[in-house]
Amino acid sequence: MPLNDCDNILVRGVNWIGDAVMTMPAIRALRLARRGARITLLVKPWVAPLFEKDPNIDEIIPYLDEFRGIAGRIRLARGLRERHFCAALLLQNAFDAAAITALAGIPDRAGYARDGRRWILTQPVTFDAAAKRLHHIDYYLNLVSKTGLPAPRSGPWMYLTLEERMAARGTLKGLSRPVVAINPGATYGSSKRWLPERFAGTAMRVLVELGGSVLVLGGPSEKEIAAEIVRLIGERGEAGTDSRVRSVAGATSLRELAALISESDLLITNDSGPMHIGYAVGTPVVAVFGSTSPELTGPVGGGDVAIRKTLDCAPCFERECRRNDLRCMDLVTSDEVFEAARGRIGRRRAVFFDRDGTLCRDADYLSRMEDLQIFPEIAELKRLKERGLSLIGVSNQSGVARGIVDQRFVEKVNGIFIDDYGFDAFYYCPHHPEEHCSCRKPEPGLLHRARVEQGIDLKGSYVVGDKEIDMVLAKTVGARGILVRTGKDIFSPYADFVVDDLAGATEVILQP
Repeated sequence: MPLNDCDNILVRGVNWIGDAVMTMPAIRALRLARRGARITLLVKPWVAPLFEKDPNIDEIIPYLDEFRGIAGRIRLARGLRERHFCAALLLQNAFDAAAITALAGIPDRAGYARDGRRWILTQPVTFDAAAKRLHHIDYYLNLVSKTGLPAPRSGPWMYLTLEERMAARGTLKGLSRPVVAINPGATYGSSKRWLPERFAGTAMRVLVELGGSVLVLGGPSEKEIAAEIVRLIGERGEAGTDSRVRSVAGATSLRELAALISESDLLITNDSGPMHIGYAVGTPVVAVFGSTSPELTGPVGGGDVAIRKTLDCAPCFERECRRNDLRCMDLVTSDEVFEAARGRIGRRRAVFFDRDGTLCRDADYLSRMEDLQIFPEIAELKRLKERGLSLIGVSNQSGVARGIVDQRFVEKVNGIFIDDYGFDAFYYCPHHPEEHCSCRKPEPGLLHRARVEQGIDLKGSYVVGDKEIDMVLAKTVGARGILVRTGKDIFSPYADFVVDDLAGATEVILQP
Protein backbone atom coordinates (compact mmCIF):
# COMPACT_ATOMS: atom_id res chain seq x y z
CA MET A 1 0.00 0.00 0.00
CA PRO A 2 2.28 2.77 -1.30
CA LEU A 3 0.65 5.82 0.26
CA ASN A 4 1.50 4.32 3.65
CA ASP A 5 5.19 4.49 2.84
CA CYS A 6 5.58 7.45 0.49
CA ASP A 7 6.94 10.70 1.93
CA ASN A 8 6.50 12.81 -1.22
CA ILE A 9 2.91 12.59 -2.46
CA LEU A 10 1.29 14.30 -5.43
CA VAL A 11 -2.47 14.91 -5.26
CA ARG A 12 -4.20 15.65 -8.56
CA GLY A 13 -7.07 17.91 -7.59
CA VAL A 14 -10.38 18.39 -9.39
CA ASN A 15 -11.24 21.19 -11.78
CA TRP A 16 -14.40 22.80 -10.39
CA ILE A 17 -14.79 24.94 -7.29
CA GLY A 18 -17.63 22.99 -5.70
CA ASP A 19 -15.96 19.64 -6.37
CA ALA A 20 -12.69 21.00 -4.99
CA VAL A 21 -14.39 21.98 -1.73
CA MET A 22 -15.75 18.46 -1.44
CA THR A 23 -12.22 17.00 -1.74
CA MET A 24 -11.00 18.91 1.33
CA PRO A 25 -11.87 16.16 3.86
CA ALA A 26 -10.03 13.58 1.74
CA ILE A 27 -6.92 15.76 1.60
CA ARG A 28 -7.14 16.30 5.34
CA ALA A 29 -7.47 12.55 5.90
CA LEU A 30 -4.36 12.01 3.79
CA ARG A 31 -2.47 14.56 5.88
CA LEU A 32 -3.57 13.02 9.17
CA ALA A 33 -2.51 9.58 7.99
CA ARG A 34 0.82 10.78 6.55
CA ARG A 35 1.82 13.63 8.85
CA GLY A 36 5.50 13.42 7.98
CA ALA A 37 4.98 13.37 4.22
CA ARG A 38 5.23 16.28 1.82
CA ILE A 39 1.90 16.75 0.04
CA THR A 40 1.75 18.70 -3.22
CA LEU A 41 -1.51 19.61 -4.95
CA LEU A 42 -1.69 19.84 -8.75
CA VAL A 43 -4.80 21.82 -9.61
CA LYS A 44 -6.23 24.33 -12.06
CA PRO A 45 -5.38 27.99 -11.24
CA TRP A 46 -9.00 29.04 -10.67
CA VAL A 47 -9.35 26.38 -7.96
CA ALA A 48 -5.98 26.94 -6.27
CA PRO A 49 -7.06 29.92 -4.10
CA LEU A 50 -9.31 27.60 -2.10
CA PHE A 51 -6.20 25.87 -0.76
CA GLU A 52 -3.79 28.81 -0.44
CA LYS A 53 -3.81 28.86 3.37
CA ASP A 54 -4.56 25.16 3.88
CA PRO A 55 -2.06 23.69 6.39
CA ASN A 56 -2.75 20.20 5.03
CA ILE A 57 -0.93 21.07 1.80
CA ASP A 58 2.77 21.91 1.46
CA GLU A 59 2.77 23.22 -2.10
CA ILE A 60 0.39 23.99 -4.96
CA ILE A 61 1.40 23.43 -8.57
CA PRO A 62 -0.97 25.25 -10.95
CA TYR A 63 -2.08 23.24 -13.98
CA LEU A 64 -1.57 26.09 -16.46
CA ASP A 65 -2.86 26.56 -20.00
CA GLU A 66 0.67 26.00 -21.26
CA PHE A 67 0.26 22.34 -20.35
CA ARG A 68 -2.50 21.81 -22.91
CA GLY A 69 -1.95 19.47 -25.85
CA ILE A 70 0.52 16.63 -26.15
CA ALA A 71 3.60 18.85 -25.96
CA GLY A 72 2.29 20.67 -22.92
CA ARG A 73 1.45 17.48 -21.08
CA ILE A 74 4.90 16.09 -21.77
CA ARG A 75 6.39 19.32 -20.40
CA LEU A 76 4.28 19.01 -17.26
CA ALA A 77 5.23 15.34 -16.83
CA ARG A 78 8.92 16.22 -17.10
CA GLY A 79 8.54 18.88 -14.44
CA LEU A 80 6.80 16.44 -12.12
CA ARG A 81 9.48 13.81 -12.76
CA GLU A 82 12.12 16.22 -11.49
CA ARG A 83 10.30 16.41 -8.15
CA HIS A 84 10.64 12.66 -7.53
CA PHE A 85 7.15 11.92 -6.25
CA CYS A 86 6.79 8.36 -5.01
CA ALA A 87 2.97 8.21 -5.10
CA ALA A 88 0.03 10.03 -6.61
CA LEU A 89 -3.53 10.23 -5.34
CA LEU A 90 -5.78 11.06 -8.27
CA LEU A 91 -8.92 12.79 -7.04
CA GLN A 92 -9.70 13.80 -10.61
CA ASN A 93 -11.43 11.03 -12.57
CA ALA A 94 -9.95 11.88 -15.98
CA PHE A 95 -7.67 9.69 -18.08
CA ASP A 96 -5.38 12.72 -18.32
CA ALA A 97 -4.57 12.60 -14.61
CA ALA A 98 -3.40 8.99 -14.74
CA ALA A 99 -1.50 9.43 -18.00
CA ILE A 100 0.49 12.45 -16.82
CA THR A 101 1.51 10.84 -13.54
CA ALA A 102 2.56 7.70 -15.43
CA LEU A 103 4.61 9.81 -17.87
CA ALA A 104 6.15 11.53 -14.84
CA GLY A 105 7.43 8.16 -13.63
CA ILE A 106 5.48 8.24 -10.37
CA PRO A 107 5.64 4.57 -9.41
CA ASP A 108 2.38 4.29 -7.45
CA ARG A 109 -0.83 5.81 -8.75
CA ALA A 110 -4.15 5.46 -6.91
CA GLY A 111 -7.49 6.54 -8.33
CA TYR A 112 -10.94 5.43 -9.38
CA ALA A 113 -10.92 3.04 -12.34
CA ARG A 114 -12.88 5.37 -14.61
CA ASP A 115 -12.44 6.95 -18.02
CA GLY A 116 -10.64 3.90 -19.38
CA ARG A 117 -7.60 4.33 -17.16
CA ARG A 118 -7.66 1.17 -15.01
CA TRP A 119 -4.62 -0.25 -16.82
CA ILE A 120 -2.53 2.86 -16.01
CA LEU A 121 -3.27 2.84 -12.29
CA THR A 122 -1.25 0.76 -9.86
CA GLN A 123 -4.05 1.00 -7.30
CA PRO A 124 -7.31 1.10 -9.27
CA VAL A 125 -10.37 1.58 -7.05
CA THR A 126 -13.58 0.14 -8.48
CA PHE A 127 -16.29 2.64 -9.32
CA ASP A 128 -19.23 0.49 -8.36
CA ALA A 129 -22.91 1.07 -7.61
CA ALA A 130 -22.16 1.86 -3.98
CA ALA A 131 -19.62 4.51 -4.93
CA LYS A 132 -22.13 6.09 -7.33
CA ARG A 133 -24.58 6.63 -4.46
CA LEU A 134 -22.10 8.37 -2.18
CA HIS A 135 -22.20 12.05 -1.44
CA HIS A 136 -19.16 13.43 -3.23
CA ILE A 137 -17.43 14.18 0.08
CA ASP A 138 -17.69 10.48 0.94
CA TYR A 139 -16.80 9.54 -2.62
CA TYR A 140 -13.36 11.13 -2.24
CA LEU A 141 -12.93 9.82 1.30
CA ASN A 142 -13.77 6.35 0.02
CA LEU A 143 -10.89 6.61 -2.44
CA VAL A 144 -8.47 7.38 0.39
CA SER A 145 -9.89 4.52 2.44
CA LYS A 146 -9.52 2.02 -0.42
CA THR A 147 -5.80 2.78 -0.56
CA GLY A 148 -5.52 1.42 2.98
CA LEU A 149 -5.39 4.71 4.87
CA PRO A 150 -7.85 5.73 7.59
CA ALA A 151 -10.37 8.24 6.25
CA PRO A 152 -12.57 9.57 9.07
CA ARG A 153 -15.43 11.74 7.90
CA SER A 154 -15.17 15.46 8.47
CA GLY A 155 -16.65 18.50 6.84
CA PRO A 156 -14.78 20.71 4.38
CA TRP A 157 -13.07 23.72 5.92
CA MET A 158 -11.58 26.69 4.08
CA TYR A 159 -8.88 28.49 6.03
CA LEU A 160 -9.29 32.27 5.95
CA THR A 161 -6.95 34.75 7.57
CA LEU A 162 -8.12 37.32 10.06
CA GLU A 163 -7.03 40.02 7.61
CA GLU A 164 -9.28 38.56 4.91
CA ARG A 165 -12.21 38.45 7.30
CA MET A 166 -11.64 42.02 8.43
CA ALA A 167 -11.42 43.26 4.83
CA ALA A 168 -14.76 41.60 4.06
CA ARG A 169 -16.24 43.14 7.20
CA GLY A 170 -15.11 46.51 5.89
CA THR A 171 -16.88 45.87 2.59
CA LEU A 172 -20.12 45.17 4.45
CA LYS A 173 -19.76 48.16 6.75
CA GLY A 174 -22.96 50.15 6.96
CA LEU A 175 -25.27 47.26 6.12
CA SER A 176 -27.80 46.42 8.81
CA ARG A 177 -27.84 42.90 10.20
CA PRO A 178 -28.75 40.24 9.35
CA VAL A 179 -26.81 40.33 6.10
CA VAL A 180 -28.17 37.68 3.73
CA ALA A 181 -25.99 36.83 0.75
CA ILE A 182 -27.74 35.55 -2.35
CA ASN A 183 -25.99 33.66 -5.11
CA PRO A 184 -28.25 33.52 -8.20
CA GLY A 185 -25.76 32.01 -10.65
CA ALA A 186 -24.68 28.45 -11.44
CA THR A 187 -22.05 27.54 -14.01
CA TYR A 188 -23.58 24.17 -14.87
CA GLY A 189 -26.59 25.59 -16.75
CA SER A 190 -30.06 27.13 -16.47
CA SER A 191 -31.52 23.95 -14.94
CA LYS A 192 -29.61 24.77 -11.76
CA ARG A 193 -30.70 28.41 -11.58
CA TRP A 194 -33.67 29.46 -9.53
CA LEU A 195 -35.63 32.31 -11.11
CA PRO A 196 -34.26 35.86 -10.56
CA GLU A 197 -37.69 37.18 -9.59
CA ARG A 198 -37.90 34.55 -6.84
CA PHE A 199 -34.53 35.62 -5.45
CA ALA A 200 -35.77 39.21 -5.53
CA GLY A 201 -38.99 38.26 -3.74
CA THR A 202 -37.06 36.53 -0.97
CA ALA A 203 -34.67 39.47 -0.72
CA MET A 204 -37.55 41.90 -0.27
CA ARG A 205 -38.84 39.97 2.72
CA VAL A 206 -35.35 40.02 4.25
CA LEU A 207 -35.27 43.79 3.83
CA VAL A 208 -38.80 44.51 5.05
CA GLU A 209 -39.58 41.81 7.63
CA LEU A 210 -36.14 41.24 9.11
CA GLY A 211 -34.82 44.77 8.67
CA GLY A 212 -31.70 43.22 7.23
CA SER A 213 -29.54 43.72 4.16
CA VAL A 214 -28.90 41.79 0.96
CA LEU A 215 -25.54 41.08 -0.66
CA VAL A 216 -25.74 39.85 -4.25
CA LEU A 217 -22.87 37.59 -5.29
CA GLY A 218 -21.64 36.33 -8.64
CA GLY A 219 -18.74 35.92 -11.00
CA PRO A 220 -17.99 38.08 -14.04
CA SER A 221 -20.37 36.03 -16.20
CA GLU A 222 -23.20 36.53 -13.71
CA LYS A 223 -23.16 40.33 -13.52
CA GLU A 224 -26.30 40.60 -15.66
CA ILE A 225 -28.28 38.21 -13.44
CA ALA A 226 -27.12 40.12 -10.36
CA ALA A 227 -28.07 43.46 -11.95
CA GLU A 228 -31.51 42.12 -12.83
CA ILE A 229 -32.11 41.05 -9.23
CA VAL A 230 -31.01 44.43 -7.91
CA ARG A 231 -33.36 46.09 -10.43
CA LEU A 232 -36.27 43.86 -9.41
CA ILE A 233 -35.67 44.62 -5.73
CA GLY A 234 -35.62 48.32 -6.54
CA GLU A 235 -38.93 48.11 -8.41
CA ARG A 236 -40.60 46.42 -5.45
CA GLY A 237 -38.72 48.34 -2.82
CA GLU A 238 -39.92 50.51 0.00
CA ALA A 239 -38.34 53.75 1.17
CA GLY A 240 -34.93 53.20 2.72
CA THR A 241 -34.29 49.72 1.34
CA ASP A 242 -32.01 50.76 -1.55
CA SER A 243 -29.10 51.48 0.80
CA ARG A 244 -29.35 47.94 2.16
CA VAL A 245 -28.83 46.18 -1.16
CA ARG A 246 -25.29 45.75 -2.43
CA SER A 247 -23.93 43.79 -5.40
CA VAL A 248 -20.35 42.55 -5.64
CA ALA A 249 -20.93 40.39 -8.72
CA GLY A 250 -17.81 40.28 -10.87
CA ALA A 251 -15.88 42.42 -8.39
CA THR A 252 -14.24 39.86 -6.10
CA SER A 253 -11.50 37.29 -6.18
CA LEU A 254 -12.37 33.78 -5.06
CA ARG A 255 -10.92 34.32 -1.60
CA GLU A 256 -12.65 37.69 -1.27
CA LEU A 257 -15.90 35.98 -2.20
CA ALA A 258 -15.31 33.32 0.45
CA ALA A 259 -14.56 35.95 3.09
CA LEU A 260 -17.73 37.88 2.23
CA ILE A 261 -19.79 34.70 2.54
CA SER A 262 -18.16 33.98 5.90
CA GLU A 263 -19.14 37.46 7.11
CA SER A 264 -22.76 37.02 6.02
CA ASP A 265 -25.38 35.69 8.40
CA LEU A 266 -26.89 33.37 5.79
CA LEU A 267 -26.37 32.30 2.18
CA ILE A 268 -29.29 31.64 -0.17
CA THR A 269 -27.98 29.93 -3.27
CA ASN A 270 -28.34 27.57 -6.17
CA ASP A 271 -26.35 24.34 -6.30
CA SER A 272 -23.04 25.97 -7.22
CA GLY A 273 -19.46 26.58 -6.20
CA PRO A 274 -20.37 29.37 -3.76
CA MET A 275 -22.90 27.03 -2.12
CA HIS A 276 -20.06 24.67 -1.21
CA ILE A 277 -17.90 27.57 -0.07
CA GLY A 278 -20.78 28.59 2.19
CA TYR A 279 -20.68 25.53 4.38
CA ALA A 280 -16.88 25.34 4.10
CA VAL A 281 -16.63 28.71 5.88
CA GLY A 282 -19.37 27.87 8.38
CA THR A 283 -22.16 30.12 7.10
CA PRO A 284 -25.69 28.66 7.25
CA VAL A 285 -26.92 27.72 3.77
CA VAL A 286 -30.35 27.53 2.17
CA ALA A 287 -29.88 25.91 -1.25
CA VAL A 288 -32.41 25.51 -4.05
CA PHE A 289 -32.00 22.31 -6.07
CA GLY A 290 -33.51 21.55 -9.45
CA SER A 291 -31.79 19.19 -11.86
CA THR A 292 -29.20 17.90 -9.41
CA SER A 293 -29.32 15.81 -6.24
CA PRO A 294 -28.68 17.07 -2.71
CA GLU A 295 -27.92 13.46 -1.72
CA LEU A 296 -24.85 13.68 -3.95
CA THR A 297 -23.79 17.31 -3.78
CA GLY A 298 -25.96 19.00 -1.17
CA PRO A 299 -24.73 21.25 1.65
CA VAL A 300 -23.49 19.42 4.75
CA GLY A 301 -23.19 22.12 7.38
CA GLY A 302 -25.14 21.76 10.59
CA GLY A 303 -28.58 23.22 10.02
CA ASP A 304 -28.14 23.69 6.27
CA VAL A 305 -31.18 22.92 4.15
CA ALA A 306 -31.70 21.94 0.52
CA ILE A 307 -35.08 22.82 -0.94
CA ARG A 308 -36.31 20.76 -3.88
CA LYS A 309 -39.52 19.44 -5.37
CA THR A 310 -40.23 15.73 -5.82
CA LEU A 311 -40.93 15.23 -9.52
CA ASP A 312 -40.72 12.23 -11.82
CA CYS A 313 -38.15 14.04 -13.95
CA ALA A 314 -35.85 15.22 -11.16
CA PRO A 315 -33.00 14.89 -10.63
CA CYS A 316 -32.20 14.70 -14.36
CA PHE A 317 -28.63 16.12 -14.22
CA GLU A 318 -29.27 17.98 -17.49
CA ARG A 319 -27.82 21.42 -18.15
CA GLU A 320 -31.01 22.61 -19.83
CA CYS A 321 -34.59 21.43 -19.21
CA ARG A 322 -35.65 19.04 -21.95
CA ARG A 323 -39.34 19.74 -21.21
CA ASN A 324 -38.81 23.50 -21.47
CA ASP A 325 -40.84 24.15 -18.32
CA LEU A 326 -38.24 23.93 -15.51
CA ARG A 327 -40.97 22.87 -13.07
CA CYS A 328 -38.39 21.70 -10.54
CA MET A 329 -37.38 25.33 -10.07
CA ASP A 330 -40.71 27.01 -10.84
CA LEU A 331 -42.47 25.17 -8.02
CA VAL A 332 -40.04 26.52 -5.39
CA THR A 333 -41.59 29.72 -4.02
CA SER A 334 -39.98 32.80 -2.51
CA ASP A 335 -42.09 32.31 0.61
CA GLU A 336 -40.78 28.84 1.43
CA VAL A 337 -37.18 29.90 0.83
CA PHE A 338 -37.66 32.94 3.06
CA GLU A 339 -39.19 30.86 5.84
CA ALA A 340 -36.28 28.43 5.68
CA ALA A 341 -33.89 31.37 5.80
CA ARG A 342 -35.63 33.10 8.71
CA GLY A 343 -35.45 29.92 10.77
CA ARG A 344 -31.69 29.72 10.32
CA ILE A 345 -30.70 33.26 11.24
CA GLY A 346 -29.53 33.52 14.83
CA ARG A 347 -31.20 36.25 16.91
CA ARG A 348 -30.06 35.47 20.48
CA ARG A 349 -27.06 37.23 21.97
CA ALA A 350 -24.55 35.11 23.85
CA VAL A 351 -21.47 35.40 25.98
CA PHE A 352 -18.90 32.73 25.11
CA PHE A 353 -16.49 31.78 27.90
CA ASP A 354 -13.17 30.00 27.75
CA ARG A 355 -12.88 27.54 30.62
CA ASP A 356 -9.41 27.08 32.13
CA GLY A 357 -8.03 30.41 33.32
CA THR A 358 -11.37 32.14 32.77
CA LEU A 359 -14.08 30.25 34.65
CA CYS A 360 -11.69 28.23 36.80
CA ARG A 361 -8.01 28.17 37.64
CA ASP A 362 -5.80 26.91 34.83
CA ALA A 363 -4.44 23.65 36.23
CA ASP A 364 -2.44 22.88 33.06
CA TYR A 365 -4.48 20.00 31.61
CA LEU A 366 -7.10 19.74 34.34
CA SER A 367 -7.60 16.01 34.90
CA ARG A 368 -8.64 15.60 38.54
CA MET A 369 -11.77 16.91 40.23
CA GLU A 370 -9.78 17.99 43.29
CA ASP A 371 -7.86 20.44 41.06
CA LEU A 372 -11.04 22.16 39.84
CA GLN A 373 -11.10 25.61 41.44
CA ILE A 374 -13.97 27.67 40.04
CA PHE A 375 -13.53 31.42 40.45
CA PRO A 376 -16.05 32.84 42.96
CA GLU A 377 -16.85 35.75 40.61
CA ILE A 378 -18.76 33.27 38.44
CA ALA A 379 -21.78 34.10 40.63
CA GLU A 380 -21.96 37.43 38.79
CA LEU A 381 -22.88 35.69 35.55
CA LYS A 382 -26.46 35.18 36.70
CA ARG A 383 -26.94 38.88 35.98
CA LEU A 384 -26.22 38.18 32.31
CA LYS A 385 -28.83 35.43 32.28
CA GLU A 386 -31.35 37.83 33.81
CA ARG A 387 -30.75 40.17 30.85
CA GLY A 388 -31.55 37.37 28.41
CA LEU A 389 -28.01 36.55 27.32
CA SER A 390 -27.04 32.94 26.70
CA LEU A 391 -23.98 31.61 28.54
CA ILE A 392 -21.92 29.21 26.42
CA GLY A 393 -18.57 27.58 27.15
CA VAL A 394 -15.98 27.07 24.40
CA SER A 395 -12.76 25.32 25.29
CA ASN A 396 -9.75 23.72 23.64
CA GLN A 397 -9.09 20.34 25.27
CA SER A 398 -6.16 18.90 23.35
CA GLY A 399 -5.30 16.88 26.45
CA VAL A 400 -7.89 14.39 25.22
CA ALA A 401 -5.98 13.75 21.98
CA ARG A 402 -2.67 13.76 23.84
CA GLY A 403 -3.92 11.04 26.18
CA ILE A 404 -3.51 13.27 29.24
CA VAL A 405 -7.19 13.91 30.02
CA ASP A 406 -10.10 11.49 29.88
CA GLN A 407 -12.89 12.76 27.63
CA ARG A 408 -15.55 11.72 30.12
CA PHE A 409 -13.85 13.88 32.75
CA VAL A 410 -13.92 16.88 30.41
CA GLU A 411 -17.64 16.40 29.86
CA LYS A 412 -18.26 15.97 33.59
CA VAL A 413 -16.51 19.25 34.38
CA ASN A 414 -18.31 21.07 31.59
CA GLY A 415 -21.58 19.67 32.90
CA ILE A 416 -20.97 21.37 36.25
CA PHE A 417 -21.15 24.77 34.58
CA ILE A 418 -24.42 23.80 32.92
CA ASP A 419 -26.03 22.22 35.97
CA ASP A 420 -24.74 24.52 38.72
CA TYR A 421 -24.16 27.87 37.03
CA GLY A 422 -26.87 28.11 34.38
CA PHE A 423 -24.78 27.70 31.23
CA ASP A 424 -26.91 26.97 28.18
CA ALA A 425 -24.28 24.79 26.49
CA PHE A 426 -20.61 23.89 26.67
CA TYR A 427 -18.59 23.02 23.57
CA TYR A 428 -15.03 21.79 23.43
CA CYS A 429 -12.44 20.71 20.88
CA PRO A 430 -10.77 17.37 21.76
CA HIS A 431 -8.33 17.39 18.84
CA HIS A 432 -4.56 17.71 18.66
CA PRO A 433 -3.29 21.03 17.28
CA GLU A 434 -1.63 19.19 14.38
CA GLU A 435 -5.05 18.08 13.16
CA HIS A 436 -5.79 21.66 12.04
CA CYS A 437 -9.50 21.20 12.73
CA SER A 438 -12.10 23.92 12.34
CA CYS A 439 -13.15 23.69 15.98
CA ARG A 440 -9.83 24.46 17.66
CA LYS A 441 -9.72 28.08 18.73
CA PRO A 442 -9.01 30.53 17.23
CA GLU A 443 -10.77 28.80 14.31
CA PRO A 444 -14.47 29.55 14.80
CA GLY A 445 -16.01 26.08 14.44
CA LEU A 446 -17.28 25.88 18.03
CA LEU A 447 -19.02 29.23 17.71
CA HIS A 448 -20.49 28.24 14.35
CA ARG A 449 -21.93 25.15 15.95
CA ALA A 450 -23.44 27.24 18.75
CA ARG A 451 -24.91 29.63 16.20
CA VAL A 452 -26.86 26.78 14.63
CA GLU A 453 -27.79 24.82 17.73
CA GLN A 454 -28.52 27.76 20.04
CA GLY A 455 -29.72 30.34 17.47
CA ILE A 456 -26.94 32.80 18.25
CA ASP A 457 -26.25 36.15 16.61
CA LEU A 458 -22.45 36.08 16.68
CA LYS A 459 -22.00 39.73 15.72
CA GLY A 460 -24.06 40.77 18.74
CA SER A 461 -22.19 38.51 21.16
CA TYR A 462 -19.09 38.55 23.38
CA VAL A 463 -16.12 36.24 23.91
CA VAL A 464 -14.55 36.22 27.37
CA GLY A 465 -11.18 34.53 27.82
CA ASP A 466 -7.75 34.73 29.39
CA LYS A 467 -5.71 34.05 26.24
CA GLU A 468 -4.96 35.93 23.07
CA ILE A 469 -6.47 33.13 20.98
CA ASP A 470 -9.82 33.90 22.64
CA MET A 471 -9.51 37.51 21.53
CA VAL A 472 -8.55 36.45 18.01
CA LEU A 473 -11.60 34.19 18.03
CA ALA A 474 -13.78 37.17 18.90
CA LYS A 475 -12.31 39.19 16.04
CA THR A 476 -12.73 36.23 13.69
CA VAL A 477 -16.51 36.10 14.13
CA GLY A 478 -17.07 39.81 14.71
CA ALA A 479 -17.95 39.50 18.39
CA ARG A 480 -16.48 41.73 21.10
CA GLY A 481 -13.56 40.30 23.03
CA ILE A 482 -13.04 40.71 26.78
CA LEU A 483 -9.69 39.60 28.19
CA VAL A 484 -9.74 38.62 31.87
CA ARG A 485 -6.43 38.77 33.71
CA THR A 486 -6.98 35.56 35.67
CA GLY A 487 -4.99 33.18 33.49
CA LYS A 488 -2.36 33.16 30.77
CA ASP A 489 -2.30 36.66 29.28
CA ILE A 490 -2.70 40.14 30.74
CA PHE A 491 -2.83 42.02 27.42
CA SER A 492 -3.88 41.40 23.83
CA PRO A 493 -4.00 43.86 20.93
CA TYR A 494 -7.12 42.02 19.74
CA ALA A 495 -9.11 42.62 22.93
CA ASP A 496 -11.89 45.21 22.97
CA PHE A 497 -11.79 45.29 26.77
CA VAL A 498 -9.33 44.14 29.45
CA VAL A 499 -10.68 43.47 32.95
CA ASP A 500 -9.50 41.84 36.14
CA ASP A 501 -12.02 38.99 36.40
CA LEU A 502 -15.50 37.70 35.57
CA ALA A 503 -17.11 40.41 37.67
CA GLY A 504 -15.39 43.03 35.54
CA ALA A 505 -16.46 41.24 32.36
CA THR A 506 -20.06 41.24 33.57
CA GLU A 507 -19.96 44.99 34.20
CA VAL A 508 -18.61 45.65 30.70
CA ILE A 509 -21.35 43.58 29.09
CA LEU A 510 -24.13 45.16 31.13
CA GLN A 511 -22.98 48.75 30.76
CA PRO A 512 -25.43 50.98 28.84
